[in-house]
Amino acid sequence: MVDRAADAHKSAAYLRLNPNGLLPVLQDGELVLYETAAILLHLVDTHPQAGLCPPLASPERAQFYKWLMWLTNTLQANLILYFYPHRYVDQGNEAGVAQVRFHTQLRIGSMLEQLDQLLAAHAGPWILGSTYSALDPFVFTLSRWTRGFTGPASKPARDYPHLGPYLRRMLERPAVQQVLAAEQLQQPWI
Repeated sequence: MVDRAADAHKSAAYLRLNPNGLLPVLQDGELVLYETAAILLHLVDTHPQAGLCPPLASPERAQFYKWLMWLTNTLQANLILYFYPHRYVDQGNEAGVAQVRFHTQLRIGSMLEQLDQLLAAHAGPWILGSTYSALDPFVFTLSRWTRGFTGPASKPARDYPHLGPYLRRMLERPAVQQVLAAEQLQQPWI
């Protein structure tokens, strides 16, 4: 656990693990990894018996790679911009903060629509179709970040016709319930 409220991710000890001061970090023995995609790829490669990634060299594996990179480089990057717009404008520029947030939320809305259309197109219960993968908890986490969206720019992920039921299926998973309890996350969860 990293106490973000106490800026533990900015401590000297944490910065030795990730000099960027960002989450997450995985320590696996002597190996230290940061960057979500790198961590997920390491975990699926070192735990193939879990079946959280399609087989190597398969079209399904290529889709897994595509969606993993899209989640980290497109959706998550825009969510960070939405939540921290003050990093991108001059100090005190509240109008700039509001403008960045509004336009970023519009882009996030189109990305949530893309996920919703993906779920509708394959009609499977999970992001890759019929098989649960390491992408699903990542999609859940990023979708959860939209739970407070209001206004004309975009709605929360839970309000999309296919994404909403998907998120409720994720909430039914015992591992998700364990994480919510361990992290002491409060409702609304999605």
